[in-house]
Amino acid sequence: MSNAKAPRSLRFEAAMNSANDNSNYSGAKVSAVASLIAVASFSGAEAQQALPAVTVDAPVARPRPAASKPTPDQVRARTALRNAARRNQQAQQAPVPFPNAGGLAADRDPYADAAAPYKVDHVQSSSKFPEPILNTPKSITVLSKDVLADKNATTLKQAILSTAGVTLGSGEGGNAFGDRFFIRGFDARNDIFIDGVRDPGVSVRENFFTEQVEILRGPGSSFAGRGTTGGAINIVTKQATEEKSFYNMDTTFGTDQTKRVTLDVNQVISPTLAVRAGGLFQDADVAGRNNVTDDRSGAFVATKWTPVDAVKITGDYVHTELHGIPDFGVPYYRPGSPAPGNIFTSTAGGPFPEFGSPANAFYGLVNRDFFKVQQDIGTVSGEVHVTPDLVLTDKIRASRSMNSYVGTTPESPVIATPLSASTVTINPQSRYQITDVLANQSEATYKFDTGGFKHTAVGGVEISRETSYIDKYAGLTSEGNGTVSSTGGSFPGTSVFYPQYTNALPASTPTLAGLPTNLSIDTRSVYLLDSVNYHDLVILNGGIRYDDYTINTSGYGSVGGVTTLGAQSAEFGMPNFNLGLTLKPAPNGSVYAAYATSTNPVGAEFDGTSTAYGGLSPILNGTNNQIFGPEKNQAIEVGTKWELFDRHLLLTAALFQTNKENAREAQNVGSAAAAAAIPGCSYTLPAGSGSVSCITAGAAYYVRGIDLGVGGKITDKWSVFGGLVLMQSEVTKSLAPSPQPLLYPTNVGLQLANVAHQSFSMLTKYQLTDVWELGGQAVYRSKIYGGTLLAANQGTSLPSYWRFDAFAEAKIDKHWTVKLFVNNIFDKRYYDALYQSATPFVLEAPGRAAYLVVSARY
Repeated sequence: MSNAKAPRSLRFEAAMNSANDNSNYSGAKVSAVASLIAVASFSGAEAQQALPAVTVDAPVARPRPAASKPTPDQVRARTALRNAARRNQQAQQAPVPFPNAGGLAADRDPYADAAAPYKVDHVQSSSKFPEPILNTPKSITVLSKDVLADKNATTLKQAILSTAGVTLGSGEGGNAFGDRFFIRGFDARNDIFIDGVRDPGVSVRENFFTEQVEILRGPGSSFAGRGTTGGAINIVTKQATEEKSFYNMDTTFGTDQTKRVTLDVNQVISPTLAVRAGGLFQDADVAGRNNVTDDRSGAFVATKWTPVDAVKITGDYVHTELHGIPDFGVPYYRPGSPAPGNIFTSTAGGPFPEFGSPANAFYGLVNRDFFKVQQDIGTVSGEVHVTPDLVLTDKIRASRSMNSYVGTTPESPVIATPLSASTVTINPQSRYQITDVLANQSEATYKFDTGGFKHTAVGGVEISRETSYIDKYAGLTSEGNGTVSSTGGSFPGTSVFYPQYTNALPASTPTLAGLPTNLSIDTRSVYLLDSVNYHDLVILNGGIRYDDYTINTSGYGSVGGVTTLGAQSAEFGMPNFNLGLTLKPAPNGSVYAAYATSTNPVGAEFDGTSTAYGGLSPILNGTNNQIFGPEKNQAIEVGTKWELFDRHLLLTAALFQTNKENAREAQNVGSAAAAAAIPGCSYTLPAGSGSVSCITAGAAYYVRGIDLGVGGKITDKWSVFGGLVLMQSEVTKSLAPSPQPLLYPTNVGLQLANVAHQSFSMLTKYQLTDVWELGGQAVYRSKIYGGTLLAANQGTSLPSYWRFDAFAEAKIDKHWTVKLFVNNIFDKRYYDALYQSATPFVLEAPGRAAYLVVSARY
C-alpha cells in the first residue's frame, strides 16, 4: 500500500499532532481542532463540485513607484551589519575520527585544527594577533595539547628543549637555577608569560595545567614589553568550557620510579556557568642520575561565567609545588696545566663522563641538598562586547613564586695520572627567592572598515609591579668520612670517579643568611596595534608601545672585605614598534616581511643579583658605574607560510637577522693597571685587596639564520610536527678582553656562547588501525660552545648529539587509552648546558626510561 499522503491526511495529522502536543488546551481550542478535522474530511472531488465557476481577468499593468535610493548613512549601516554578521559567523568544524567520531571532544585544544591537532590555527591573544598564524608576519611555533602529550613533556623545560631553535642555559652564581632558555641565541629566562602576563623570576614550571605552549620568535617589545629579543614563550592554561562536562585521568608508571597521576574535570553547572579543576601528584627519580629525585604536586581551578551573550567573566587559580634533590651536573675535563689566571692553550677536553667517569655519578650531598619550587597564580578576566565591533577586556593577575634550594656544583678539577685519581672541589650554591607580581591589563579592540580595508585596532594599558626578595643559605658546613667541609660547605679533594662525600652529614641546619636583596620593578605601558586586511590579498600590521620602566634595589654587598648596605635605582622610557606586510598569492598561502624592535633595560633579568647576570647589584666592590642606557635590538624577517593537504598541514619558512647594540659586558679586574685599560673603570681598593667588577656598555653582535617548521597531517592517518633552525652569530664589537687570550686574542669575530647554532626536531605518528598508533621523535643539537655571557671565548664546548624517542598507543575503547613511551631509546649520553667558566660544571640530561600511561576519558 502506498505511503503517499493526500492533502486531507496531511492536514489531519497536523491537527492531531497539534492536539497531542497541547493536551491541556481549553475546550474552545479542542472544538476548533475538531472543526478543522471536519472540514478536512471532504475529498478533493467533493470540494470541486461544491464551488461555482470562477472567471479570471487578465492582469492590468500598473505603474510602479520609483525605488528610493538609500542614503549614505543607510548604506554604511547596512554594510556594518553585513560585516558584523560575517565576522561573527562561526567556522564549521569537521568531525574527527574515533574516539570522537561524529563530534568534537570538549577537552580539545580550542586553538588547534580539530581534524589535525598537531596544527594550531590561532594563538591565544586574538586581539594582538587577529589573523590566523598562516597570515601573521612572524615565526610562531605552537606546541598544542596533543603535541605535549605525544612528547610526554610534563614540564616546560622538557617541551621547549625538544623544539628547534631553543637551547638551555645554566644557573650561575649570580642568577637562579631553573627554566633559563635561549631563543634564537638570546637569553629569554624572564620572557616567559602565562596567559599573556609576564611570569618573572626563574622558576621550574609544570605542564599539568597547560593547554598549549606558544613560542613567538624574534623581537616583540611592542607586543610584550621589555626584553623579548630572541622571542617570548606564552603558556596557555586550561580554561573551563560550557560546551560539555568531562572527567579525565592519566596515570603514569616509569622505569625511573616515576609514579604520576593527573586529574582534569570540567563540570557544566548551567548553560552560562562552568567550572574546571585538576590535580597532580608525582613521585619520581631521574633516569641515569644517582640520588636525584623529582617530586611534584599541584592543583588548578578555572571558572567561566557568561551571564549574557555580550559578557564573559573568567577566573582561575594555579598552585604547584616541586621538591626533591637537585642535580647540578658533572665536572669538565681539560688536559694539561693552565697558566696563572686559569689560562689554557688548547680547546681539548669535554665533560668528564666522555673520558670514562661514571655517567650517573652524583656530586651533591643527599643529607643537605634540596630544592623546593612553589607557584601560586590567580587571575580574573572580564570581556564585554559593547557592540559587535567593539570589545573591552580587563585582566588582573596576582602571583607569588618561591625558588629555594641548596645544591652542589663540581668545579675546579685537579687532573691526575691516572685520570681516575683526579679530584674536584664541590661547592654549595643556594638561593631563597620570593617573587610577587601584581599586574593589570586593560584593552579595547575595535573592528571597522575603510573602503575595502578591514581594520582590527587594539589599544591597551598595562600596569605592573614586580618585587623580589633574594637571600641565600648559611650554615652549610658538613662532615663526611672524617673530613669537615669548609665553613662555606665546600669539599676539596672530591674524587671525580668515586665521589666520597655523598652521604656527608650537615653540621647544622641550613638557615637564611639574613642579608637579602630587595628588588622592585614598576612598569606602566601603553600600546596601539592595527591589523589591516584588504580582501584577503594584502594584510598590513603595525604597532607601537611605550614602557615607563623603574627599577629599585637595595641590599648588601662586600666592599673592601666589609659587608655594606647599598641601593641603586634607574628609570627608562622605552618606545618600540613593529611593521609587517603579508601578501596572499593564494587563500592557503602567504609571503611576508616584518621589522621589529625591542629593548633590554638594566635589571630586566629579574633573578640576577648583579649587572654581569642581567640584574642590578645594590652595591659593587669598587663602586664602579653599572647603570647604562638600555640595550637596543632590531630584527628583520622575511618568510612564507602554506597550508597543504586540505589545509591540515602548515609549512613555514623564514630568513631572519637580529642585531643588538649597546650590549653590556662585565669583568673582574684586580689592579689599577688592568682597570685603566677599560673605559669608565677604576680600581679604588688598596693594592692586592681583591678584585672589582667593571661594567661596560657598547658591545654589539648579531644572529642570522633560517627557520623552517611543519605541523599537522600529511594524510588523515599521518601526523608530523617539527622544525629546523640554522643560525650564524658574530660579536662585532666588544670592550672586554678575552678571558683566554692565548686561544682568542679578542672577542670580536667570535660566535655567541650557550647556543646550538644548528638544531632539528621531528615528532611523527601514524594511525595503523582504529586501535593502534605508532610514533616517535628525533632531536638534534649541534655543538654548544662555552664562554662568558657574550662570546664563546673559553675554549669549552658540549658535543653535538642525536636523541630518539618512540611511543605506541592503543585505544581500548572510547574511554580508555594505554600508551607506552621509551625516551632516549639508545641511552645516549648528552648534555643540556654548561657554566661560563674555563672549567665549568655541566648539566647532564636524563638517560633511557620507559613510561606506561593509562588514560581515562569520560
